[in-house]
Amino acid sequence: IVLMASPALGISSCFFDGWRALYRFCNLTQVPQVPSTTKSLLLSFNYIRAVTTASFPFLEQLQLLELGTQFTPLTIDKAAFQNLPNLRILDLGKSQIDFLHPDAFQELPHLSELRLFYCGLSSAVLKDGYFRNLGSLTHLDLSKNQIQSLYLHPSFGELNSLKSIHLSLNQITTVCEHELKPLQGKTLSFLSLAGNNLYSRVSVDWGKCLNPFRNMVLETLDVSGNGWAVDVTRNFSNAINGSQIFSLVLTHHVMGSGFGFTNIKDPDQHTFAGLARSSVIQLDLSHGFIFSLNFQLFETLKELKVLNLAYNKINNIAGKAFYGLDNLQVLNISHNLLGELYSSNFYGLPKVAYIDLQKNHIGIIQDQTFRFLEKLNTLDLRDNALKTISFLPSIPNIFLSGNKLATLPNIALTANFITLSENRLENLDNLYFLLQVPHLRILILNQNRFSFCNQDHAPSENLSLEELFLEENMLQLAWGAGFCWDVFKGLSHLRVLYLNKNYLNFLPPGVFRHLIALRGLSLRDNRLTVLFPGDLPANLEVLDLSGNQLLSPDPDLFASLSAVDITHNKFICECELSPFISWLNQTNVTIFGSPADIYCMYPSSMAGAPLYSLSTEDCD
Repeated sequence: IVLMASPALGISSCFFDGWRALYRFCNLTQVPQVPSTTKSLLLSFNYIRAVTTASFPFLEQLQLLELGTQFTPLTIDKAAFQNLPNLRILDLGKSQIDFLHPDAFQELPHLSELRLFYCGLSSAVLKDGYFRNLGSLTHLDLSKNQIQSLYLHPSFGELNSLKSIHLSLNQITTVCEHELKPLQGKTLSFLSLAGNNLYSRVSVDWGKCLNPFRNMVLETLDVSGNGWAVDVTRNFSNAINGSQIFSLVLTHHVMGSGFGFTNIKDPDQHTFAGLARSSVIQLDLSHGFIFSLNFQLFETLKELKVLNLAYNKINNIAGKAFYGLDNLQVLNISHNLLGELYSSNFYGLPKVAYIDLQKNHIGIIQDQTFRFLEKLNTLDLRDNALKTISFLPSIPNIFLSGNKLATLPNIALTANFITLSENRLENLDNLYFLLQVPHLRILILNQNRFSFCNQDHAPSENLSLEELFLEENMLQLAWGAGFCWDVFKGLSHLRVLYLNKNYLNFLPPGVFRHLIALRGLSLRDNRLTVLFPGDLPANLEVLDLSGNQLLSPDPDLFASLSAVDITHNKFICECELSPFISWLNQTNVTIFGSPADIYCMYPSSMAGAPLYSLSTEDCD
C-alpha cells in the first residue's frame, strides 16, 4: 500500500526510494525515466497523453504500474507495455482512453490483474480480442464503462487463469448464451453484472436467449441493482436452470409490494424455483421491498446455507415460508418491519445456527417460537420494541440490547453470552437471576436503570462468569439504601468488572471481597472522593478511577497494581497529598492518560497545575 503524498501537505510526491517510484500529482506529460530496479511505478493524477513502446525502458523488475486518473485523454499504442515483461498489475482506471490499440496488452505473459474501470470503453474491448495471449490474467475490471454487449472474442476461451470479471455499471441490457460461449467450461470466482438495467427494460425472448451461464461454474454472481421485479427474477432463474452458482447476489432489487402498496408482487414459490439445480449456497436479497415472505418461498433451495433478507419491508412471515431450507445455517431478517413473531415463523429450519432480527419493530414473541431450532447458536433481537418476553431459548449467544424490557422471565436458561444493554431493568433481582445462568461467561447490562432490589434471595455461586458490564446504571441508589451489597459474592471467577457512571460516592465495605480472580475494574466517571484499605480486590491488576472526585488518595492502595488511570479527579494540592505525589513520580505502576490530565483542583491558586510539576520539599 502506497500512501499518496500531496504538495499541499508540504511533502514531495515525486520521488524514488530504491524500488518504488511515486510520481502522483507531478504535472507529468510523459512517462518519466526510472531506474531499472523499479518494482512499482505510480503515475496517477498527471497529464500523460500517450503510452507507446518507447515510453518505457526495459524494466525487468517492474510488477505494478499505475496510470489511472490522467487529467487528459489517454492514447495507448500497440505493445505499449512490451518492455515490462514481469508486470503483474496494470491500473488504467478512471483515465479517459480515447484510443486503445487492439494489441496494446500483448507481450505481458505475467499480467494477473488489469484495471480498466471508468475508461469510456465500448463493447469492442470484449469483441475484438484486446485480451489475447494474457495467459496469467486472473482479475479483469471493466466496470463503469460504456459496454452495451457482452459478445466475447473467442480468445476468452484461452484465458485459463481468469477468475474474476467486473462488468458492473455498464449499459448491458441483455446477456445470452451465444455471447458468453468462450467462457463455457470455466470456473469464475466472481462475475459482476450489477447496475446495468440487465433484462429490466427490454423484452427478452428466453427461448432464443437461452442460458447465458451454460456449462459454467460461478462461485459468486452479482446481478444487483438491475431493477428486477418478480417476473424478471423468475424468468432469469428458470433460464439459468442447472448452472452452478454458489453465491447469488441480488441486492437493491424492486421485488415486493413495500409498505402500503399492492401494485408490485412479492416473490412466491415459483420465483426461485429455477435455481433448484444450481447448488446455491448463499442468496442475498437485501435492500428491496419484500413485504411478505410467502408460503414455501425458498422450497427448492435445498443446499442454501446463508440467506440475507435485510433492509426489506418484511412485515409478515407466512407459515412454512422457510420450508425446504434443510441446510440453512444463517438467516438475516434485520432492518425490516416485523412487529410480532409466531411459533410457526421458523418452521423448517433444522440446521439454522444464527438468526438476525435486529432493528425491526418486534413487540411480542409467541411462546415456543425458537424452541424447536435445535442447532440455534445465536439469536439477535437488538433494537426492537420488546417490553416483555416470556420465553428465551437456551442457546450460547443472546442479543437483547436496545429493547424496552423492564423485567425478565424466571425461566430455566442456559447461555454463554447475554447482552441486555439499553433496556429498562430497574430491579437488581433481575441481575441476581442472570448471575445464576449456567455456563454464562459474558454478561452486558449497560445503560439500564438498576437502582433497587427486594433482597429476598441470596446470591448463588457462579463459576463461569468472567466479564460483567454494568455501566450507566444507578447502583448508588441501591447501595446507598444498604441493599444488595452481596451482589458480587458468588463470582469467584470474574476477571473484568465495569461499573462506570453509576453515581457511586462510596463502595460498600467488602463489596469486592469475594472477587478473587478479578484483574480489571473500571470505576470511571463516578463520584468517589475517597478509597479505604480493603476496598479493592486483592489480586486486582488494572484499575480505572478517571473522572471521579478523589481528593488525597492513599498511594498504598495502588502499590500492587500494574496499571491505573487517575486522570480528571479533584486533587487537593496541599501537603497531605505529598506521599501520593512522591509515589506518582517514582512508581513502576503504569499510569494511563496524559500527565496534564492529572491536575490540582484545590486550592484555586493551583487549579489545573499538573501533579507531576509539583515539588514536595516544603512539606518535609
